Amino acid sequence: MADARLRRAFGGRRPSGALLGVVPFFAYVTVFLVIPTLVVVFGAFVGHDGGLTLANVRALGNPAVTSALWHSVILSAVTAVAGAVIGAVLAYAVSTGRPDGILKRFITSLSGVLAQFGGVALAFAFLATFSAEGYLTKLLTSAGLNSNGGLWLYEWNQGLMLVYLYFQIPLMLIVFLPAVEGLKPQWREAAETLGGSTFVYWRKVAGPILLPSFIGGLLLLFTNAFSAYATAAALVSQGSPLLPLAIGNTLSSEVVLGQENVGKAMALEMVVVVAIVMTAYVLLDRRASRWLVR
Repeated sequence: MADARLRRAFGGRRPSGALLGVVPFFAYVTVFLVIPTLVVVFGAFVGHDGGLTLANVRALGNPAVTSALWHSVILSAVTAVAGAVIGAVLAYAVSTGRPDGILKRFITSLSGVLAQFGGVALAFAFLATFSAEGYLTKLLTSAGLNSNGGLWLYEWNQGLMLVYLYFQIPLMLIVFLPAVEGLKPQWREAAETLGGSTFVYWRKVAGPILLPSFIGGLLLLFTNAFSAYATAAALVSQGSPLLPLAIGNTLSSEVVLGQENVGKAMALEMVVVVAIVMTAYVLLDRRASRWLVR
């Protein structure tokens, strides 16, 4: 009887012992994703007295919070669009190389590393290069080509955008390269046989096929920048112009006290935005996968 119930739970199939291999994964997801998400969701609706309240959610309408959200959206959108366009062009250039060539393997491997190179280490690299005491800033200053001493690096709408592009472009190359390589030479040959030019091929064949993958990659880059924290925290020390920094300020500031649950409400706001964007990404990726051989 117990065996029959177990088979019904797995859709009529006998469970395999190989399923035990995913237990650590589900344990990891539970501890580091499910439980923190539940803490954020419930904490956003709990007041100082432990009772339920909507005051934390209403606090999201404060000018400081809306300004931080708007800045985060602008930063994420700009770096996502710029990273997607540059990364897509690079992905096409890489796809034209020899499949087993050293240059192609080097670029894809390097992109895999750079896409994950963020946080304090990346911020330090830019500080050592572009800050007021950076070697490139001193070099330009000595040549009379620099007037602000590298202060632009600490602005969220200048230096931080440049730093984010450092990992956004390689990430787009990795995500978009399989879609570009999925274009079959027969499709171009068929277009040329029918009298179509290169422009017509890209406008009516390659463009529509690659568009879902391009938009999906753009959404992934938006989410990547929207949720980044360590790099921004290392570079932007004045105020909390971005939503992740504002959340960190409510949890660690020695000046702003008793705002922990407001921070959880802001985190819930980020979860909603990321969930909407990732849902659109999954739908686009499912549509684009019809053209890819996996």
